Amino acid sequence: MSQTYNPSNNLATENIGKLLWNYSIPAIIGTVVMSLYNIVDRIFIGQGVGPLAISGLALTFPFMIILMAFGMLIGAGSASRISITLGQGDKIKAEKILANAVILTFIISGSVIILSLIFMDDLLRLFGGTDNTIQYARDYMIIIIPGGILTALYFGLNNIMRASGHPKKAMYNILLGAIINIILDPLFIFVFDWGIQGAAIATVISYFIGTLSVSSHFFLKTTSIRFHIQNFKLEKDIVKSILSIGMSPFSMQIGTSLVVILINGTLLKHGGDLAIGAYGIINSINMLVVMFIIGLNQGSQPIIGYNFGAQNYDRMFKALRLSAIAGTGLTTIGFLIGIFVPHQVVSLFTTDIELQNIATTALRISVLMFPIVGFQIVISNFYQSIGKARMAIFLSLTRQFIFLVPAILILPPIFGLNGAWSAMPVSDGLSSLVFATISIFFIKKFKKQHYNGQLTVEN
Repeated sequence: MSQTYNPSNNLATENIGKLLWNYSIPAIIGTVVMSLYNIVDRIFIGQGVGPLAISGLALTFPFMIILMAFGMLIGAGSASRISITLGQGDKIKAEKILANAVILTFIISGSVIILSLIFMDDLLRLFGGTDNTIQYARDYMIIIIPGGILTALYFGLNNIMRASGHPKKAMYNILLGAIINIILDPLFIFVFDWGIQGAAIATVISYFIGTLSVSSHFFLKTTSIRFHIQNFKLEKDIVKSILSIGMSPFSMQIGTSLVVILINGTLLKHGGDLAIGAYGIINSINMLVVMFIIGLNQGSQPIIGYNFGAQNYDRMFKALRLSAIAGTGLTTIGFLIGIFVPHQVVSLFTTDIELQNIATTALRISVLMFPIVGFQIVISNFYQSIGKARMAIFLSLTRQFIFLVPAILILPPIFGLNGAWSAMPVSDGLSSLVFATISIFFIKKFKKQHYNGQLTVEN
């Protein structure tokens, strides 16, 4: 028999605006701080090691995306399923999903780590590495890759903690790891003179401490859902349900990794090693803006998922509407920063004048369509939150792959390096038309099915 779950945060009854604020602010702080891991590494490496070291670090970005993708495959999928299951009042099943998520993380992340270590040099060459930059990337990744399992557990369990009704505690755990990383980075790079490896060691140590902290939460009797030894066995239906939803963010991240590889090759051809370094810088800046939206999504996901499971559809749509407005506002701020003060932001990463000039131009072009990016990311998260995995996957690939890849192939041969930077806003603009069209038809169909009593929770 299912145990009834009564959420302490009143997901079923509290004002949606207040709920979104209470859930999203801690999540936004957590995700923004999470992005500071890469930003802090790049700032200290750029200032303490040099511009080519930034280019070498940029080569590791596809690696990091792939590791994150497999973590999100489990973490995001299990968090969404737990929210829906708790909305249906089944705490026992939610705890089984938690245990299955941990097992899957070890299996999948472990396999990815082994393959990455075996083929590291070949992959770095594929990612655009040259004799000038590949050693920096290798020194960093030989330490970061084995720590990938900690990364997956750390962020995956934080997603589940938030989804099960503990948004502030999830935020504190992210802050803990980030603060440790910020303290250790300058110590290892400048005081111990460990260079780029010092940044990697600092990151892994912070992930390790963060993983211990978040794991301890699920052993406490006061938590919403807990670890139980009898649940640590894979169940086919649960695994399938986790992977079906997790495939959306996974596909988006894998698509992003493939696109980054293509972009790096294009940049190397049209701009050389420093162009790749510039891409590493603008990626850090743009991802910081996107992380605000990811945090907003993580805050709205339990609200949308719970109310969908409980069939409170008016509350679900109100959470979507408020999230879309907030997301659009946040990316518009990113647009204004990128247009009006790009050089000031870029100069935080490097004192090299040539690299600053390339990155400043790249940042100004890349944010041209940012005001509509927030809406797109929020809509994709909505479909994921209600278990519509195929729709979420399609929309994710539309923005990250279907339009961006042709733009990268067509524009640089015509416009050179600026064509490579322009591919990003062109893709954002075209995909926004698809997002808007599909969403209008989906919502109309959704409401018609609801009124006719045809709507089901399963995809």
